[in-house]
Amino acid sequence: MSSENEKSDEPEQLALIRETVRTAKVPRAKPRTWRGAALAKELPVARVVVNKGALHLDQFFDYAVPEELDEAARPGVRVRVRFGAGAHQVKNGRREGGRLIDGFLVERRATSDYSGPLAALADVVSPEPVLGPEQLGLARAVADRYAGSLADVLQLAVPPRSARAEGRPSPASLPPPGPPEPGSWTRYERGTAFLDSLARGGAPRAVWNALPGPYWADEIARAVAATLASGRGALVVVPDGRAAARVDAALSDVLGEGRHALLTAEAGPEKRYAQWLAVRRGAVRAVVGTRAAMFAPVRDLGLVVIWDDGDGSHSEPHAPQPHAREVLILRAGHDRCAFLLGGTSCTVEAAQLVESGWAKALTAGREQVRKAAPLIRTVGDGDLARDEAARAARLPSLAWQAVREGLKTGPVLVQVPRRGYVPKLACERCRTPARCRHCAGPLEAPEQQELRCGWCGRGAPDWHCVACGSNRLRARIVGARRTAEELGRAFPAVPVRTSGRDHVLDSVPGRPALVVSTPGAEPVADGGYAAALLLDGWAMLGRPDLRAGEEALRRWIDAASLVRGQADGGTVVVVAEPTLRPVQALVRWDPVGHAQRELAERAELGFPPVSRMAAVSGPPEAVEGFLAAAGLPADAEILGPVPLLVVRPGGPRRPGDPPPGEQWDRALVRVPPGSGAALAAALKQARAARMARGGGEPVRIRVDPPDIG
Repeated sequence: MSSENEKSDEPEQLALIRETVRTAKVPRAKPRTWRGAALAKELPVARVVVNKGALHLDQFFDYAVPEELDEAARPGVRVRVRFGAGAHQVKNGRREGGRLIDGFLVERRATSDYSGPLAALADVVSPEPVLGPEQLGLARAVADRYAGSLADVLQLAVPPRSARAEGRPSPASLPPPGPPEPGSWTRYERGTAFLDSLARGGAPRAVWNALPGPYWADEIARAVAATLASGRGALVVVPDGRAAARVDAALSDVLGEGRHALLTAEAGPEKRYAQWLAVRRGAVRAVVGTRAAMFAPVRDLGLVVIWDDGDGSHSEPHAPQPHAREVLILRAGHDRCAFLLGGTSCTVEAAQLVESGWAKALTAGREQVRKAAPLIRTVGDGDLARDEAARAARLPSLAWQAVREGLKTGPVLVQVPRRGYVPKLACERCRTPARCRHCAGPLEAPEQQELRCGWCGRGAPDWHCVACGSNRLRARIVGARRTAEELGRAFPAVPVRTSGRDHVLDSVPGRPALVVSTPGAEPVADGGYAAALLLDGWAMLGRPDLRAGEEALRRWIDAASLVRGQADGGTVVVVAEPTLRPVQALVRWDPVGHAQRELAERAELGFPPVSRMAAVSGPPEAVEGFLAAAGLPADAEILGPVPLLVVRPGGPRRPGDPPPGEQWDRALVRVPPGSGAALAAALKQARAARMARGGGEPVRIRVDPPDIG
């Protein structure tokens, strides 16, 4: 055919194409409205959870399923829908208009509960199902517990999509491994029995007080291997990437490659999503990861593990701000699987799980503890007052001696608290914390004003100590602020390394060196540290927080666990008053006993976790109006409101702080055991009604706030 004939045929061909498009039954604007398109013959209604975190929209919405999307629109897939169209925007029996937003298809139905016309699904983003019924049920339970919305929880549970990761197949699943050897689990009184129960398909629940030393990651790996041997899956949640790397290496040693997935932010979005998909597809049955991994969709879940549940990294900063420990407790109940809460220390929440009988204690005998723990020595205020070296160089003579001896055989760790801790008030004579006689909240004197309660705001002009009767208060910090400089000048031939917020070291060699670290950033030393100094004990214990003693003991024990055992010459010197309860617990290496005593006191005073508590914060008028309108349970007690500190513009902010320059109030709502669900439901309903009206200033709600003063 000649070129002239080709040119003459083009107009005729274009006209034929245009006519075909005009007469086609397929709608022209498919992704927008599917106007006139036929619906799916079976189950033409899709129930969708839309990506709108507003509480008054916390429900499912029904959409019509076009016939062309019938095959792809399966439960669990990501979809795009039109949202916000009014009742007047109906054409040809189909609701149109609104804004395109994302969502998840959760169910296909034959009919809709809504009697009016439905909008059509705009599109199926991907045919990959990413939301299963188990994950949906867990997300609903978490949203209800924390007075949040299902959409917000799903934002945390399902990672962002990567098309390239979805296009690649996941590796083939491997057969279950054989049961592992117990290894160092034999050091624990019920350790071998715990592994045997997991390997037989049992669901034991345990609170594990791990012995100090480097073996905890291997012990977690063996618990995971025992669960995999029974044909089930396992999930491990750790506080940070360094701990995840240690468990990852231990799992590779015990299980070999290809049997577990590592879910951390350091992997990057695409790689992390590919690992998540391998878990979702059932190619991998074991997962270790940081906080977001608590929602990992493990098939046939047989064991959930959380390590160091007292670490603040386990508390999610985004709405509805769930805690990984509570999410895994919910998963253990929903999936009827085994549960293991482990750590070298022990939180009050862990002690409550044992006290209530929900979990069993998994501990070692005192002989094993003495063998693994280092020698603990204390330096109190009296020792510092008599010590010339401490007054001159801010470091006691006992600490100098421990450093000299330790440097002969290996590195020495020096833990210095972060700056900025605000000391709480305590009795000057016996150090008993000063608390309100009405609600037992912490007393404070902001900017040298009158003494008042930090919870309920009542004044306390006639305060006196309930333990000794003294009316004198103290708020002083004893310790070394320029620790690194002092040590560097005292030991000029020894290298000094630092580990903190700006630069965190993962590990250090076993050669003599001084390692100065902030709490939580301590690197692991090859062969363990020869000695450790825990300085500024009052800075740790003086925080204006209910958990100050528990947190200080956890930080101390975590650091001391990196030191060699007493039989190998390991020594820890803590600069704190030896009569204080956390210091005594450290000396005896008895974190469980400390947690049990704390739990008993909190039960007597009505503190969490025995009671349930929620914090309501916002502008003063908004908080007052919200509490007045909320239908709180009859047994609810409102503490406050009290003003929060004003954050200066450009200054540092913590999660939950008010906007810079604004004056906000905070009220605490406390209910006794058994009323927590009613409290969360009432707060959620009140906030949803407030948002639906669209008026008023913002009010923030946090159930189980980690910092209550």
